[in-house]
Amino acid sequence: MSKTRTAGVVILVAALAAVAACGRKGPDAPARNELLALLQKEADSLKASGEKLDPVLGVKATWTIAGIDVTERPGDADRPWAGAIRFKIRGETRDTGGVVVDEFERRFDYVYTASVNRWIFQLAPSPAP
Repeated sequence: MSKTRTAGVVILVAALAAVAACGRKGPDAPARNELLALLQKEADSLKASGEKLDPVLGVKATWTIAGIDVTERPGDADRPWAGAIRFKIRGETRDTGGVVVDEFERRFDYVYTASVNRWIFQLAPSPAP
């Protein structure tokens, strides 16, 4: 094989390797089940902090996890998954007339960011004026 031909083959192989490397999506995200478990841990943490209220306030809060959703985001290599944690929250306040109960739902949105390898909380968009 001539030197020119060998150099051409080496250049071709190097170019193909470079093109293949550019096509990679970056770090692989964990499997859906692993991501669901991570989001479940986040939900448990939110529940614990939400129910931890100062007894002096006279308020008791019960956070019930209503659902945890994980959905794929095709075409976004750094943020390949979106997640949501939904709670049903029951607040009980004691006053002179008895107990006042307030119930409502709350949703927390997340995206899994592969570059930092974790779920990142997403702020809700502001309503239009």
